[in-house]
Amino acid sequence: MIYSVTGKLIHTEPTLAVVECAGVGYACRTTQTTLAAIGAPGSDVRLFTHLSVREDAVELFGFADRDELACFELLITVSGIGPKAALSILSDLTPNRFALLVASGDSSALTRVKGIGKKSAERIVVDLKDKLAKTNPALKDAPAVSGAGGTDNLSEALAALLVLGYRQEEVMPLLVKQDETASAEELIRLTLKEIGKRSK
Repeated sequence: MIYSVTGKLIHTEPTLAVVECAGVGYACRTTQTTLAAIGAPGSDVRLFTHLSVREDAVELFGFADRDELACFELLITVSGIGPKAALSILSDLTPNRFALLVASGDSSALTRVKGIGKKSAERIVVDLKDKLAKTNPALKDAPAVSGAGGTDNLSEALAALLVLGYRQEEVMPLLVKQDETASAEELIRLTLKEIGKRSK
């Protein structure tokens, strides 16, 4: 098993990063998120990897952080979700946002990802909800998994809304639609605004 590759980024394509290590170029299939994080060719990078060996192909997948790798490895355990679909999902969703969607049972949000239909989205939620909550240490700080214990803005906003008496299943679908780079206060304000609209 190749745990990671560290070297110079020598080439990129929309779903590919080639990292040269000791004179060998490793072609790593990857996400838009990782490509944005590792910068332009010429940069020194480290990618955490997953080696896929099938009868017809041997492929290396690389990710800028362990959380994204953990999400990828969870996704490909779902029947009907292959590496290409997993990369597509993780190009659209960060690990925290993905965990929130799954934990809240919001399969409809997953259907917005190119190539993910209703049945596939529902299967992802059903298959991964318990796994995310119980067995994935790389995602332990994702808001939906750790409840109010996470340290990021989504976690803080979720915790505050639960303290205010709102139900998790009520606020999570609204929270995940907001800009996750916003402050906890802004996330709370926007979510309460959405709740107000629906109650009118």
